Amino acid sequence: MAAPPHIEIKAVILLVLMTSLIAAFLLYVMYARGVFEVTQRLVLVSDDSEGIIPGMDMTFAGFAVGRVRRVELAPDGKARILVDVPRKDANWLRVSSVFTLERGLVGDPKIKAYTGILTDPPLPDGATRTVLRGDTGAEIPKLVASARTLLENLEAMTRLDSSLNASLANVQAATNRMGGKYGLLGGALGGDEQARKAMLALDRVNALLASADRRVFGKAGIADDTQAAVVQLNAVLQGASASLKKLDAVLAEAQAVGKNARVATDDLGVLRAEVDSSLRKASRLVDEINRKWPFAHKSELKLP
Repeated sequence: MAAPPHIEIKAVILLVLMTSLIAAFLLYVMYARGVFEVTQRLVLVSDDSEGIIPGMDMTFAGFAVGRVRRVELAPDGKARILVDVPRKDANWLRVSSVFTLERGLVGDPKIKAYTGILTDPPLPDGATRTVLRGDTGAEIPKLVASARTLLENLEAMTRLDSSLNASLANVQAATNRMGGKYGLLGGALGGDEQARKAMLALDRVNALLASADRRVFGKAGIADDTQAAVVQLNAVLQGASASLKKLDAVLAEAQAVGKNARVATDDLGVLRAEVDSSLRKASRLVDEINRKWPFAHKSELKLP
């Protein structure tokens, strides 16, 4: 059987076509993977690289802005994650950006970038940043321990003999007392009986103060009587002082002039009688003050 004409040419054309398709596919894949994009390098430092594989995306606000190119071990024992960031997406990364490595309960870890201030200077090429870890699985034991402590405290607070129940019982008792006849006063003093005694004592004190006020400052009271007695005593003492001055003048005159001794003696008798009268009036007024003034029973008035 004869071979189809030009079979060799057709085979060559088919082979070239297949090779071209494969090359185009590879080029497209490389383009889609950003092989031909202009990128800058970002180095993320982590304690370990568990779950981090080349080709992982680094996201910003849910969009891929970088791709893990390689993971290597640094001389200090840290994991260095080399991330290629396209130039067109590098403007989302600033010097104040924060990078996190989050691990959930299920699924692969995720590298995320957060930028709070987009007006900060751009992140330079080759920058090295420490990645913050957010391991949900590592937080579960802490959450369980915290929940257990919380439940134990809640159980201790709700026991019948707990301080909280005792405080609530005291508050309830105080509230019941405040609902009585004397209201807040009864609640503060411990009951209506104690409040009634306090009100009775207060009424007695008010009555005593009113009575004292009437006796001391009322009409014809101690204050008025004492004031009048003091006025009278002042007048008598002034009279006695004037009489004594006259007596001194007469004695001086009697001593200087011997011929008028009889006249001076007569004047001296009259003055002595005036002085004695004034002193008796003063003594009566002092006794009256001592009788009416309740705070000076032992007061004593000394006259010259």
